Amino acid sequence: MKSLGIDIGGSALKGAPVDTQTGHLLAERYRIATPEPLSPVRMAQAVAEMCAHFRWRGPVGIGFPGVVQGPRICSSANLHRGFIGCDGVKLFSKAVGRKVGLINDAAAAGGAEMRFGAGRGFHGKTLLLTLGTGVGSALAYQGVVVPMELGHLQWKGRAAEKRVAASVREKKDLSWPEWGGRLNEYLDLVERILWPERIIIGGGVSAKFEKFSRFVKPKARLVPARLLNHAGIVGAALAAETRA
Repeated sequence: MKSLGIDIGGSALKGAPVDTQTGHLLAERYRIATPEPLSPVRMAQAVAEMCAHFRWRGPVGIGFPGVVQGPRICSSANLHRGFIGCDGVKLFSKAVGRKVGLINDAAAAGGAEMRFGAGRGFHGKTLLLTLGTGVGSALAYQGVVVPMELGHLQWKGRAAEKRVAASVREKKDLSWPEWGGRLNEYLDLVERILWPERIIIGGGVSAKFEKFSRFVKPKARLVPARLLNHAGIVGAALAAETRA
């Protein structure tokens, strides 16, 4: 019923206890900034700090921004390279003193949105994109959420997330029309591959959906994440029940 969800991102990790029956946060979100990439050991210490902040002794779920296969982390595009090949379940479980549930961060956010948010009750093909430091992606169909790595599609000579992530808009001080135009082109590419019926935009930028959505015209219905920037936390908490 209650799990601690921890969402690891490229610039911070965020967490809160979650009622996994309703998707509601049970305390104010706690954030630990990571302005420099933390080594696996230091990240595990930060996860332990998160648990200590909430004095948490129950189930813990962690969303990680990379390919996760079973307990193993296979990629780490925006974090420390030392995570590649790491047994993430063992690493974080040792830090918190109990077995954790580990899941790809975009799949976590996608699962939460499909259960409690903008995808609730919809069983058609849904593309979920989390726009932050990078681009997290997942595809949902008939209740099944599949993590993907669409942010790393080669587009115009480089990984797509290097052009359309929310962090790129901020770093390059792009106007909403300019960034929205880039996102529109990117979605056109992805739609030609996947043909989704609905596209959910998540991450912190989802709170500013009205500023860029008029510049993005996909074939599919485009909607903001209903859980906004909390989706990753909620989805990680759900993973504590199914993967720990």
